[in-house]
Amino acid sequence: MLHEIFEGSHYEIGASFGLSLTRQNRFLLEEIPFPVTEERRQFAKACLPAYRAHFPEILEEIAGLAAGQQCREEEIQALLFGMYALPPACGCSCFAVSRDGQTLLGRNSDFDPASEPYNTNVIYRFSQGGSCDFTGNTTAFLEMEDGLNAHGLAVGLTFVVPTGAEPGLNAGMLLRLFLEKCRTTAEALAMLKRLPIASSQTFTLADAKGEIALAECSPQGVEAVRPTAEHPFVCATNRFCSGKMAGFQRPGAETWHSDTRQRTMEQALSSCRGRLTSREAQELLAGKHGFLCQYDPACGTDTVWSVVYDLSRATLYRAEGNPSRCPFFQDSRFAFAGE
Repeated sequence: MLHEIFEGSHYEIGASFGLSLTRQNRFLLEEIPFPVTEERRQFAKACLPAYRAHFPEILEEIAGLAAGQQCREEEIQALLFGMYALPPACGCSCFAVSRDGQTLLGRNSDFDPASEPYNTNVIYRFSQGGSCDFTGNTTAFLEMEDGLNAHGLAVGLTFVVPTGAEPGLNAGMLLRLFLEKCRTTAEALAMLKRLPIASSQTFTLADAKGEIALAECSPQGVEAVRPTAEHPFVCATNRFCSGKMAGFQRPGAETWHSDTRQRTMEQALSSCRGRLTSREAQELLAGKHGFLCQYDPACGTDTVWSVVYDLSRATLYRAEGNPSRCPFFQDSRFAFAGE
């Protein structure tokens, strides 16, 4: 896993990152496992007004990245804006618990193991106001797939195979926007309901106050799922479970053992009644309670990192590879709020 620390304005961060890659003879447009087609270019063009209205800062960062990579902004936009909305897709499992003063969010990132040399952990420290510092993990450059901000808000996404895409903000950009602009789970849910959504996904959210929730969302709508006395947790794989959203996913699509992974988390979290330590969360993600990460990498599928955000104790743990084979370690480089 690569590690980057970015500081400055959005444009400065993009330009510095792009130039650094260029000096290493790395060009993002050459590292992706799919072509930037005319369909993606047209889709990105249709999404551009949504980014101008709701996340103009990311356009500045893309402009800087393009300058550093000596390419056109439109090509970077075509690469990024179609991710999660247009094929290819990825798996992932995510859960959150909040019980007896312990609030945790755990996530496995499931993707093509060929991507592992480029998977990146980042720390963003902004010089301008209006954006919160955060740390996150990604297979997708400027977009984030899980992360934690300085206020103690943690978010993780899982992909859902859509029935169709619409112009708007995609999963990775939405998650990053939450990290930059929101302090709490409630703020992120409220923001999500105001935004145009391009892709289909779930967001698992947890904050330093102990509020957890799951948002199932697509261009067709948003449904918030909260813990109950019977199920004092939330969890998600690559399907919608709420009745309102169940029809907004492609029937029969390959979801990387999604049903099995969902059952593993539900059974483990039900048996402990949502009472979980950081160590126990790591064991769940590592497959100690059933199938969650036990893929055969030779088949082009694997868990490529795993993370536990312990919001009550202001600590985070990451396994930089499949957690059944790679140990978790505590990353103390990013300071954030605890309860």
